[in-house]
Amino acid sequence: MLRKFFTAPLSWLYGLTIAIRHKLFDWGILKVEEFDIPVVCVGNLAVGGTGKTPHAEYIINVLKNHYNVALLSRGYKRRTRGFILADTTTSYLKIGDEPRQIKMKFPDVPVAVCENRVKGIKELRKLHPEIDLIVLDDAFQHRYVDAWVNVLLMDYNNPAYRDKFLPLGGLRDSVKQISRAHLIIMTKCPDYLKPIDIRVAINNLDLYPYQTPYFSKFRQGEPIPVFPEHNSPIPGHGANVVVMSGIANNDNFFDSLKNRYKILSKIGYADHHSYKVRDIHKLKKILSSLPQDTAVLVTEKDAVKLTSRKKIPLEVQRRLFFVPVEVAFLDGGEIGFKRQLEQYVKTNHKYRILHPE
Repeated sequence: MLRKFFTAPLSWLYGLTIAIRHKLFDWGILKVEEFDIPVVCVGNLAVGGTGKTPHAEYIINVLKNHYNVALLSRGYKRRTRGFILADTTTSYLKIGDEPRQIKMKFPDVPVAVCENRVKGIKELRKLHPEIDLIVLDDAFQHRYVDAWVNVLLMDYNNPAYRDKFLPLGGLRDSVKQISRAHLIIMTKCPDYLKPIDIRVAINNLDLYPYQTPYFSKFRQGEPIPVFPEHNSPIPGHGANVVVMSGIANNDNFFDSLKNRYKILSKIGYADHHSYKVRDIHKLKKILSSLPQDTAVLVTEKDAVKLTSRKKIPLEVQRRLFFVPVEVAFLDGGEIGFKRQLEQYVKTNHKYRILHPE
């Protein structure tokens, strides 16, 4: 109650600042730049935790066979500034963990980071003139670029319409901005949603006729060794495991594994955590008290930051696995989403033809 008393005024001021900023864009005082190639923006209204990276990867997979796709991110939590074009050897410290993850998954796709998205797009096209489509990661608030398609993500379990502005809640943008989205995906849904649950969610979104809602979940694959050269046996169903992650919601990751494995210990860190030697020592100490066959399961984002062989002892390397996830749409929504996405990127957005046939 005391926290709410102190944070409510700050939350109100934050919301007012956001409203003024959007008005400056709406009135043309803050300038928006359009590009002559499709720009697909993937973003959200809240701070982290909606699954932007897996959905950005999904969109790249849908479009890369028909376009020369590139991805541009701001590179959150990186230790650099300005424009950087990544290659498969670029450290996550230079570009951020999520761009590094995407580059490792799509080595042939140009991946760059730049906090100034307009500059970043221009630099990308200068270095790769063959690019004819750009995916903007985490850029829904970055209105300096007028995207052809805005894909807005929202956690089904913590939707924006129930949230409040920072610091009282997790919103970093106004719920009113949902109107700028073309495709809205409610993410992290349970395996099965009743029709009434879907209708309630859609009604609460209060969408316009030109907007289409979709519902998705994450499907986990079999664990993959972080250091494949050791040929470590893959932990099977019921195996002893330690689970470790540094993501927006560690509990979600831990809970998703409890029915598949015997979890002996949990280690959680803040989102985008950069693993230090002391963290590895802590993990090694925990493993020393557990059965020899105990594996360590981490997220794909964490695996990106756990590839330094100098930091990690050999006996820990052999036990490290990451759990890959992929996006799965509910109720056959995948076909509709792909069709609409492909139609949108073929349509010049300035004419606002949102549902071409």
